Amino acid sequence: MGFLVKIKNKEINEIEVFLDIAIDHILEGNIISFPTESEYKLGCDPTNLNAVERLYRLKFRDRSKGFPLLVSDFEEAKKIAEFNAGALKLASHFWPGQLILKLRKKQPNIIPNEVSASEETIKLNVPENKIISEILKTLKEKGTFGGIIGTSANYSGEDPATSGQEVSNTFLGPIDLILDAGESESKEASTIVDCTKDQIEIMKEGKIRKEEILNLISD
Repeated sequence: MGFLVKIKNKEINEIEVFLDIAIDHILEGNIISFPTESEYKLGCDPTNLNAVERLYRLKFRDRSKGFPLLVSDFEEAKKIAEFNAGALKLASHFWPGQLILKLRKKQPNIIPNEVSASEETIKLNVPENKIISEILKTLKEKGTFGGIIGTSANYSGEDPATSGQEVSNTFLGPIDLILDAGESESKEASTIVDCTKDQIEIMKEGKIRKEEILNLISD
């Protein structure tokens, strides 16, 4: 049975003890739920195969789809992915923020193939939500990889959860910790851009509009 911790409208210094608990859960191979800008996510250590397999089973997720990762900053992203000119420009301008980049994985890689469904690509984001950002920063400071899996807090095919209570209704039993910060700040999904080729491809338009991206790239 997991725990639900209510941290709505709290400053980081008021919830440090709960963030430390969340970090301990990640390092121990457990699964947590946390807020991002647009929705709640389920996450775990992407280098821990037992945790990754548990997350696949929990979500009833097709193993051919893989998981996206959230990372603390551009420095951590560069450890596991290749950035071409377009990706560098987009990351520099929109990170942290609601932009997910599909990138080519570096080889060799600390991220197991199971995370990316044995693909040579991986989806990355640097979030701006202060709660998950602090967790990622602390993981990096501890000398571990400053990143976690960040997959929507729902069963595959269902709508993503936008509040801690929604996550609790579905996953309080099966997962280990829910950080409930109330409703998501943004109701718009993140934009996803494929940067694996010389010419970028917008896979999904979300809060960051197509025009913004194309204008930036064409400058």
